[in-house]
Amino acid sequence: MSKIENAVISVSDKTGVVEFAKRLQEMGVKIFSTGGTAKSLRDAGVAATEISEYTGFPEMLDGRVKTLHPKVHGGILARRDNPADMTVIAAHGIKTIDLVVVNLYPFEKTVAKPGVTFDDAIENIDIGGPTMLRAAAKNFKDVAPVIDPADYDRIISEMSTSGGGLSYDFRFGLALKVFKVISGYDAAIANYLKTAK
Repeated sequence: MSKIENAVISVSDKTGVVEFAKRLQEMGVKIFSTGGTAKSLRDAGVAATEISEYTGFPEMLDGRVKTLHPKVHGGILARRDNPADMTVIAAHGIKTIDLVVVNLYPFEKTVAKPGVTFDDAIENIDIGGPTMLRAAAKNFKDVAPVIDPADYDRIISEMSTSGGGLSYDFRFGLALKVFKVISGYDAAIANYLKTAK
């Protein structure tokens, strides 16, 4: 199994993320992050590179576009055993991303609030998060997709005993969880929209 070298961490629910990132950093993992997550990590002494610094593009459209970039998705989706993929990403200065740690905007909590507006609900539909997670889950053979803070300790434990990697079965389980959670998230959005207008 390959060692995890680069991780993207961008979370709405920051439960346990600082300690998790510190442990990853101790294992030599380079961390890329966005906005509020990057600030939380840096404030706690974790060296986190802003995604915008890596891609050369700023976050834009009031934060609607942060991670939707070939330097992110190329690094997630590149098949490590496909020489053509690896040649392409090398030619474009794209690093492989081995771990994607994302949880989603709290859509269901937002729409459950009394008096929430339709516009507030729409702005709490996560786009970049599910996109990164789906990409990582699709390429679980090479990338670990992490959507649940409850998995942080398990990940650190497995990495600690395996030389810094995660087994195929472990990554498969993480991918399955991602697709289950995202399907529920999309269903909640659809159910809201059916009754909102």
